[in-house]
Amino acid sequence: MAARLYLILFAGLLLAQALSVGLMYYERYTTAVSVMLDTIEREVGTSVAILDRLPATERPAWLERLQRDNYRFIIGPGQQGVPLVSSRSRELTAMIAKEVGEAYRVHGDTVSVTPERYQIHLTLHDGSPITMEVTPQGIPVADWLPLVLVLQVALLLACGWIAVRLATRPLKTLAQAVEAVNPAGEALRLPQDGPIEVANAALAFNAMQERIARHLRERLHILASISHDLQTPITRMRLRAESLDDGIERERLLADLGEMEHLVREGVAYARSAHGGDEAPVRIDPTAFVESLVFDYQDVGQPVSLTGIVEGVATVRPRALRRVLVNLIDNAVKYGGAAEVAACRTEGGGLCITVSDRGPGIPETELEEVLQPFYRMEASRSRDTGGAGLGLAIATQLMLSIGGNLTLANRDGGGLVATVVLP
Repeated sequence: MAARLYLILFAGLLLAQALSVGLMYYERYTTAVSVMLDTIEREVGTSVAILDRLPATERPAWLERLQRDNYRFIIGPGQQGVPLVSSRSRELTAMIAKEVGEAYRVHGDTVSVTPERYQIHLTLHDGSPITMEVTPQGIPVADWLPLVLVLQVALLLACGWIAVRLATRPLKTLAQAVEAVNPAGEALRLPQDGPIEVANAALAFNAMQERIARHLRERLHILASISHDLQTPITRMRLRAESLDDGIERERLLADLGEMEHLVREGVAYARSAHGGDEAPVRIDPTAFVESLVFDYQDVGQPVSLTGIVEGVATVRPRALRRVLVNLIDNAVKYGGAAEVAACRTEGGGLCITVSDRGPGIPETELEEVLQPFYRMEASRSRDTGGAGLGLAIATQLMLSIGGNLTLANRDGGGLVATVVLP
């Protein structure tokens, strides 16, 4: 939009400037031609009268005195050419003939390839031929005029750029505010001032943020209420199932109740993951943070190793980040047999943590889909294995809520690598 507005403004102003310059030049040209014709008419009449009264031997000495920038006199008949073709040359010839009188027998010819260069032939009273060669000159242009035109164009460019910047700055602010909106519906409120259109857009955006936040709060409240209300009947059903005699039906009932409890807990966890940004960010040593997490797994005999460390400090939300990494490591151990954790720096100085495994990986067409809620890969992440299809969705939403990003990619040589990037 900025480029289009700038192009429209600059093109319009430049065309207006060019039209003004063209009209001024045409007016100046018309005036100059009128003055020139009137001056030539009178000067030529005087010059011819002087040459007519001078002796033939003295006339050549007076030619240089009577010469002007756009015409000169030649003693003799001059060159022969074609009849005059331009209206201005015919008009000038007629004016000179009228001024000097019919006794001088005035007529004109074109004598060069340029129609505007022509000769006017006269005959003095003593019969001597005199030729007036006319070479019209262009309108003189001052040396400072091109510089002024360049400065005017530069001024148009600067004014157009400033105008476009002022017009598009609210849109840029709005775009930045939209990009900053997180799943929790938390973002800075836009100032509701400026032009009416900008104020209305800011008002609508702020109202949208409030609706999103209210909707998410209602969703969390509904899920928490459902979870709380379901706990009691599930507990009663479990007690009744446990009171039954041992058998296949009893085991099936207990398994179904366990799956229901797991689904309820995962649903509430997914709803709460949108509010991961509520945690205050703190400065930590990322190497120590990752080492602590890996050592916790190693203490319980899990095949988790640390393959890369990073220097310096990072500002993160540790509880949310730890929950994301735990989810990814659990998946790597569960479906790949082992997990490799590494920390590094991005090109922009952000924190990057990868969790890799040597499992079966994920088809390229499903790398994005597995991040969606309740999506399961039947071959490995089915209900039979305890997966509810919310683990990666929770991790993804947590990363969005704390301003980070989670991506999945298949690993060279087999396996999957999950990359967590924080600014």
